[in-house]
Amino acid sequence: MQYTVNRAAAIPELKANWDDPIWTNAETGTLTHIRPESKDHIPQVSFRVLHDDTNIYGIFQAQDRYVRSVETKFQGQVCKDSCVEFFFKPHRGVGYFNLEMNAGGTFLLYYVRNHKRGDKGFADYSVLTPQEGELVQVKTNMPRIIDPEITTPVTWCAQFSIPMNLLENYTGALGNFNGVTWHANFYKCADKTSHPHWVTWNPISATNYHLPECFGTLHLV
Repeated sequence: MQYTVNRAAAIPELKANWDDPIWTNAETGTLTHIRPESKDHIPQVSFRVLHDDTNIYGIFQAQDRYVRSVETKFQGQVCKDSCVEFFFKPHRGVGYFNLEMNAGGTFLLYYVRNHKRGDKGFADYSVLTPQEGELVQVKTNMPRIIDPEITTPVTWCAQFSIPMNLLENYTGALGNFNGVTWHANFYKCADKTSHPHWVTWNPISATNYHLPECFGTLHLV
């Protein structure tokens, strides 16, 4: 899979509005690959991404059911909730970032250099600090806590903004972004809801989102 990340005409306001005109300049990608372990509910999920000289911006839209969100701590296990995720490897640096956001707007962000797993987690990774987390903007259009589940159909959005200078703390200088190629994948999950599912943009070879060899291609222009 390939996706072109266009340049933002202006800085998107953080309001988790899929219909905000700022996103008309962005391509729309969709998550169409469904892991067989998923239950009978499969949400319809789309995303849009833009960039400029200072930030990478994105928004997800999930047409969903059985939405639950109870994790409220930064770097908590948001993947157990109704969650959308953006994993991306910039054109420089050895690792990739995994941004995971639940429907309530709580998020997790690591930099993973070696995704092989051992007794203590990944072989080599960094957990971004709370101070670094404050530099990342995440907003959804849902309440912070959703419990019990919303079992009826609901459309929710999660918007994010990540500063490039934060990424450079881990990758080194990234330079100019015009014409560079990144690698990435986009995900939806809901591990501990009543209807767990695992849906991806680029197909994965196992029910494991930490598979950089399964990333697709982002072209920044």
